[in-house]
Amino acid sequence: MGRDERDALKIGVIGCGNISTTYLRNAGLFAGVAMVACADLMPEMAKLRADEFGLRAVGIDALLADPEIDLVLNLTIPAAHHAVSLSALSAGKHVFTEKPLATSHAEGRHLVEEAGRRGLLIGSAPDTFLGAAGRRARRLVDEGAIGKPVAGTAFMMGRGMEHWHPNPQFYYQPGGGPVLDMGPYYLTMLVNLLGPVASVSALSARGQDERLITAEGPFQNTRFTVGTPTTLLSLLRFRSGAVVTFGASWDVFRHSNMPIELHGTEGSLRLPDPDTFGGVVGLSHRGADWADHDTQGDLYGARNWPYAAPDRANYRMIGVADLARALRDGSRPRASGALALHVLEIMEAILASGEAGATIGLAGEIERPEALGDGDAAALLADRA
Repeated sequence: MGRDERDALKIGVIGCGNISTTYLRNAGLFAGVAMVACADLMPEMAKLRADEFGLRAVGIDALLADPEIDLVLNLTIPAAHHAVSLSALSAGKHVFTEKPLATSHAEGRHLVEEAGRRGLLIGSAPDTFLGAAGRRARRLVDEGAIGKPVAGTAFMMGRGMEHWHPNPQFYYQPGGGPVLDMGPYYLTMLVNLLGPVASVSALSARGQDERLITAEGPFQNTRFTVGTPTTLLSLLRFRSGAVVTFGASWDVFRHSNMPIELHGTEGSLRLPDPDTFGGVVGLSHRGADWADHDTQGDLYGARNWPYAAPDRANYRMIGVADLARALRDGSRPRASGALALHVLEIMEAILASGEAGATIGLAGEIERPEALGDGDAAALLADRA
C-alpha cells in the first residue's frame, strides 16, 4: 500500500472537458493527492467524469464551499482561469490551473498576489519540464556540459487547428494564437534551463485573413476571420546573458527545425518537444557528433508509462503532486504561480513587441525552479504493486 490516503491533499476539479480525463487518470500515479469531486457549468459533464473516475459530481459553488477540499484544479477554458482561480483562493483553497495562468499579466499577478496574501499556494501548468527529458537537460546545463549558454533557438511551427479541431475559431482570436496556446511549453522549459528573461523583441505576421475549417463537425467547409497574428518571431535576452530566438507559427506546412537547441562555450544541446515528458536529449561537446541521451526508458519516459501510449508518456499531474509535497515540507513548488506569471509576462511582451516593433523590458524577477532529481521524482510516485 502507498501513503495513507487520509493524509493526501484532497482535490476538487472545476472543468470536466477533454483535458480533465488526463488529470483524473494520472492522479492515481502520484502519492499525496486524492481526487474527490468535480464540477462543471454543464452538470452532465461533471456526472460523466464522476461516474468514470468514482468521484462526487457537485455544483461549482458547492465544490468551493466544501471543507473537505484542499485544492481546486482549474481545468476551465483560459478566459475563465482568472475568475475560477480567484474564487477558489477566496474560498481558502490552494489552486493549480491549466495553462496559461491567466489571459493577461495583470490578471496573473492579481492571482499570485492574492494567493500570497492569503497564505495559499498557486501553481500552473505546464509541468512537462519536470519530465525525464527536461530533468536530463537541466542536469546537463547545471553540470556545465555546454559551458556558459550563449545562444539558442526554439520553434513551435505547424498549420494550426482547423484541419482537426471541429470548432477552432477561438484559437485565432485575441487571447489565442500560437504564442499563448503553445508558448508556455517552450518558454517554461527555457526559463527552467536559463533563468528569467530580461527583454523581448518580436515581429508578427498573419498568413491568412480567413481560414477554412476542414475538420468534420458542424462548421466543416465554412470560413472564419482571423483576428490575431499567426506567426511571431521573437528574440529573448535572458538575464544570464544568453539570447534565444523563439518562433511560433500556424502558417508552416513543413520544417526541419529542432524544438529547442542551446549553444554554449563548450558545446551544444538539443531537446525534444517540450509538450512531452520524455524523448531524446542530444549533446555535442565542442563540435563532436551528437551523443543522444534517450530518456524514453527513464522515470516518466514512455517505457515507464503505465497506460497505452504509442510514442510518448503523459505525466500531467506531476506539478500538482510537487505542490502537495511543497505543502507538506514547506518548500516552493516547481510549477509555481511565480514561474507561470513570468512566462505570461514574456508572452504578453512578445505580442506587444510584435505589434509595436519595439524592444520591451521585463520587470519580473524570479528564480529558476529548484532542479528535480530522479530520486525526488520517484518519491512523488505512488506505490504500485
